[in-house]
Amino acid sequence: MSAVVRLADAAAAPRLALLGTGVVGSAFVARYRQLTERGVRLPAFGWLANSRALHTCGEDPAQALGLAVVAPVRSQALPPWAENEGLRGGDIVVDATASETVADWHPEWLARGVHVVTANKLGTGASALRAQAIQHSLGGLGVRYGDSATVGAGLPLLSSLRALVAGGDRIHRVEGVLSGSLAWLFNHYDGARPFSQLVRQARDAGYTEPDPRVDLSGEDVRRKLLILARAAGLPWQAEQVRVESLVPAALAALPMEQVDAALQHLDVPLAERLALARRENSRLRFIGRFDGDGASVGLQALAPEHPLCGGGGTDNRVAIFSDRYRDQPLLIQGPGAGAEVTAAALLDDVIAITGR
Repeated sequence: MSAVVRLADAAAAPRLALLGTGVVGSAFVARYRQLTERGVRLPAFGWLANSRALHTCGEDPAQALGLAVVAPVRSQALPPWAENEGLRGGDIVVDATASETVADWHPEWLARGVHVVTANKLGTGASALRAQAIQHSLGGLGVRYGDSATVGAGLPLLSSLRALVAGGDRIHRVEGVLSGSLAWLFNHYDGARPFSQLVRQARDAGYTEPDPRVDLSGEDVRRKLLILARAAGLPWQAEQVRVESLVPAALAALPMEQVDAALQHLDVPLAERLALARRENSRLRFIGRFDGDGASVGLQALAPEHPLCGGGGTDNRVAIFSDRYRDQPLLIQGPGAGAEVTAAALLDDVIAITGR
């Protein structure tokens, strides 16, 4: 493979390169157009790509987006963005994928002077070696890594946590509802309808992944928890996070095309958990938690007055306990799912990098 990035004159105007044309990538292009039409100065689009096609962009990236979305599946082994040599120092790659392959390029781009803005949690929420390589690559060339969209869809979670650490505060514990889809499910699950029916509704509304097992397994929350823990200075490995999956073995083993018909496997176990919580006058919430001793992800029954029982809809709600917030935690709450808020977070990071 030829070099993906070549450094160029630092004075050249930065350009955007968008990877991923799904719901988040499409929302990114739509918001980009809205902001530019309102007079917000943003870097020009250089190109956008998915795993099937790469298109250079003229004045209107929406046209290139439309072509990329309907492009046929490629027969070549490498996706087209990996063969592109057009990136130069100062450009901004926007990763709107969930691709491990793309995440592997983050430290390489940073090391060559290309900024990275990402909603892809695999960059710093999976492999510890990759997360360390990203951090190491930030040591030179003045590059930035915009990752506010990876946790909380742009809520000021990572920025607040990093500001506390930078100010000398010691983080004792962080716990929260970190999945907008699971927040929505357990805010609505009252036993009146089977849990599987709510899962279908959440999937059809775009709150879950097309395969809702990704959300129900707790893997998404594990990644977000790792990102937060590493931002707090705790170098947890992914396997150190204990995860309770909500997906029964019989459902987990099925191919994707059989999942919808088998979602009823969720109903009895969740009905039993709900009944037990009600006997204890508690509410079910899917929580991620870490402290200096460990990290865990799973369904918990919490007292109604617990700080994490507030909110509604897809709200994330996160409590940060530290020296400064020892008795009363710092609470951060807001929408934690949706393409529009995620795209807004990505563009906020782009604007912060360009200083506009």
